[in-house]
Amino acid sequence: MKLARCEINERPFWALVDTDTQTVTPIDAPFSEWGPALTRTINEGAAQVSVLPLVDQSLALSEVRLLPPVEPVNRVVVAGANYAKHLADDFGLSAPPQPVAFLKAYGALIGANDDICYPKLTNELDHEVELVVALGLSPVDLANPLHSVLGYTVGNDVSARDLQRSGPKGIGMDLFAAKSQDKTTGVGPWIVTRDEFPTGSPILNLRLSVDGDLRQNGTTADMTWDVGQLITFVEQRSSFCAGDILFTGSPDGVGQGTGKFLNPGELVEASIENIGALANRVAEKNC
Repeated sequence: MKLARCEINERPFWALVDTDTQTVTPIDAPFSEWGPALTRTINEGAAQVSVLPLVDQSLALSEVRLLPPVEPVNRVVVAGANYAKHLADDFGLSAPPQPVAFLKAYGALIGANDDICYPKLTNELDHEVELVVALGLSPVDLANPLHSVLGYTVGNDVSARDLQRSGPKGIGMDLFAAKSQDKTTGVGPWIVTRDEFPTGSPILNLRLSVDGDLRQNGTTADMTWDVGQLITFVEQRSSFCAGDILFTGSPDGVGQGTGKFLNPGELVEASIENIGALANRVAEKNC
């Protein structure tokens, strides 16, 4: 089952997506009403469309704008430093003894086909394709953390690397400036529900290309900490709410390591098998 947050005539809504017919059927209720109920049906064996209050009329997928599949009231959590080769090749670092997590501003998010803003303050705009977890149920059961997962989507954690390194000596990286620049981070195109994947943390290929040049080609099998471990780590420090999303780290091949940073006009395509793809063009600098 695919679930998208859409917009038409500046009106946002959630919808059930049918990629075969290229249509979306609006859900006539907020996420807080149907998200937890749908997640519970997954825990019982399979997602049941009957829990979704669908309207009677569908829309063409081409008629709607795809928004990031998370509402403004929810949190965007990023777990980084989760691929050892990425740390070694791109940053010259060894894996830390525990996950690293922080928050990203909601204003940084864009939809699956929106332009990436090139912020005024940076000259080193970078890409990071990531598996993103959509939480559907809270509180998290630490004995079964995956039971809180509604599904998975695609993220491109665009980062300003020069700003990331600009933190004062002895203070550390400036992850807020690096990761929360307005309208930079693609998420979408939709959430694919957890029952569409084998039990456990999903093993999926991640790819990212820039104007057709393949920059990242990895697998979630290489994550140091799996989805359940990341959820547990975050939950023990700051509780999730249903509707929150969690970035899970990026494989190697980012501009920080290759020297190939993003430039205005380039098309950045990030995809994860069995989920979908983002196609975001970099806007002119100072957008």
